[in-house]
Amino acid sequence: MTFDLDLSSLVVQETIKFKGINALPSRNPTPKGRVALRQERNREALVQAGYRVMSEKGIDAATMQEIAQKADVGAGTVYSYFKSKEDLAVAVLERVMHNLAIRIEEVTNQFSDPAQVYAFGVRTVIEAATGDLRWKQLLNRPEVVADAMFRCMGPFAIRDLQNAARANRFKVDDAELLWKMATFAIVGVSRAVIQEQLSHRLIDEAVVRLLCMTGIGEAEAIEVANRPRPALGPESPVF
Repeated sequence: MTFDLDLSSLVVQETIKFKGINALPSRNPTPKGRVALRQERNREALVQAGYRVMSEKGIDAATMQEIAQKADVGAGTVYSYFKSKEDLAVAVLERVMHNLAIRIEEVTNQFSDPAQVYAFGVRTVIEAATGDLRWKQLLNRPEVVADAMFRCMGPFAIRDLQNAARANRFKVDDAELLWKMATFAIVGVSRAVIQEQLSHRLIDEAVVRLLCMTGIGEAEAIEVANRPRPALGPESPVF
């Protein structure tokens, strides 16, 4: 749908009620001070350095000193932004998750069946969680990983669930709730696989069960889960 409007000529005025006083939002938000900007730059530099080091070595082998050096930040300063290496690793994993969601989308944009889009995404996430050191070494904090997955990959997964429901491929009333449940299931299965409590071969079965949560039958879930899966594109940091 196209609108022939000059958006630059429109002024949207919203009334904000604060302590009983009506006010219009400022057109020019107060610029951040130098200290705030420096803190943002330092934190971002640490996350980017952590991404590079942990991608190369894994979380366990990475050191905060090496990350600080690559970020050009004082070693003691790191702990002003992250209480521990594990906290920094969570921030890095959030970037990894967002990156993966984009790579999944680049593949699934080719698919015509929205059920296949969701199935491909779920399987790819489980394979990443069980094969990538940056995921595997944080699965001892399942609630943290599940929460990060819900936030970072949720916009993609929830949209895919809603698209499949609109196309009558899934029977999903609350896509957000279903994805919240799926994140904990994905983390639980992945953790059991890396701890050798479940065979890696059971990932296929897990994907089928996750698809059945969407309301489709088992036979159809098996067929969708076993469709050919194109390879992901190479990983490149998304900052």
